[in-house]
Amino acid sequence: MPQSTDLTARSAEPTARLMSLDALRGFDMFWIIGADALVRALDRMGENPITKFFATQLSHVEWAGFHFYDLIFPLFVFIAGVSSVWSLTKETGKHGRSGAARRVIRRGLLLVGIGILYSGGLSEPWPNIRLLGVLQRIGLAYLAAGLIFLWFKPRAMAGICLGLLAGYWALMTFVPIRNIQLENAALAARASKAGDTETAGLFKEGVNPSIVKNSASWFAAKKMFSDTTERVAGKFEKGFNVSNHFDFQFLPGKKYDNYWDPEGILSTIPAIATCLLGVFAGLLLRSANFSDRSKLLYLVGFGIAGVLLGFLWGMQFPVVKKIWTSSFVLVAGGFSAMLLAAFYLVVDIWEHQTWCQPFVWIGMNSITVYLANNVIGFRRLAERFAGGDVKLFLENHVAKGVGDLVIALTGLGLGVLLCWFLHRKRIFLRL
Repeated sequence: MPQSTDLTARSAEPTARLMSLDALRGFDMFWIIGADALVRALDRMGENPITKFFATQLSHVEWAGFHFYDLIFPLFVFIAGVSSVWSLTKETGKHGRSGAARRVIRRGLLLVGIGILYSGGLSEPWPNIRLLGVLQRIGLAYLAAGLIFLWFKPRAMAGICLGLLAGYWALMTFVPIRNIQLENAALAARASKAGDTETAGLFKEGVNPSIVKNSASWFAAKKMFSDTTERVAGKFEKGFNVSNHFDFQFLPGKKYDNYWDPEGILSTIPAIATCLLGVFAGLLLRSANFSDRSKLLYLVGFGIAGVLLGFLWGMQFPVVKKIWTSSFVLVAGGFSAMLLAAFYLVVDIWEHQTWCQPFVWIGMNSITVYLANNVIGFRRLAERFAGGDVKLFLENHVAKGVGDLVIALTGLGLGVLLCWFLHRKRIFLRL
């Protein structure tokens, strides 16, 4: 039972570890390791407005817009910023600011290296190696935000954060680009319009041209790109914006989306701001100068303001995860702050903690379970137990979609079981 529910009287110990932070991190990872598949399986069993809504929310928006699933990645970056306040303050006390800086650089670069291995490492010949990805973005955002936290005061950090968001908006809005869309359908249509059916056919093969050495379609796209002399500005469409064009020109290796990468070079800039928003939340929660009521009000107030301002800004600078627009940073940061407030209230203030233990197990080994899901594949492993004839029996004799539901439950259970085992053995790998 909670010892106190008086939000005005209680003030959190500034050095105490927050269980709510581990639980929120675990809640975030929970959807990645199989909870999303569980919801989609329920939707396939019998579509209705409720399951359809949740299934839609657990899929990414194609381009502009926002679903719950688009929050998973930025929430993790936000949490990395929150947790760095505790870890780096402690490290600074032990080894000084330079020692803490070395820790930030070491861990940031380690995450980048792990990210490259996660994406296939050196198992494929060049250029079929992806240099930027999810873990790399987390590592780079953490590295930059951590160093900013160590060397600047909160007011200066706020200025830097605003500068990153405004600077990225100005870059994306006012820098002119070639009037060409780097998408296969658009390139094929462009070549067909010019009467070059042979080149148009190259863009209909369905192969990622960035992974093939001396790819004919890549060179064709490059020639069409360089031959385009007309310039335009203020474009934010898929494959037709400053960030995507910059990746096409300067990002080597494999591009996830053929000619550009959703975790590309320029879009890493506003991701640093996402991590800094987490740092501000961490500073608030760690402060002994505010009551819990004030902390909750600030988090919820910022959250609501962030979402409203983000969607308002999105009327000019669309909310797009794949280029991590400044409006997307505000929307995702706002929802992240509100989720943090909810977990902080229930877990750390009211001390209702039993229900969130599985999330804590996952959250304290978030990187481990993320990598394990890639290497092992909990769903693939689950199919060893509940696939084949077992799935067919369930589909034919119980109900349509039950087979997929059992596989999803089994895969999710395997992921949670791994995290429970690691937690019990006190083996932790997290950011």
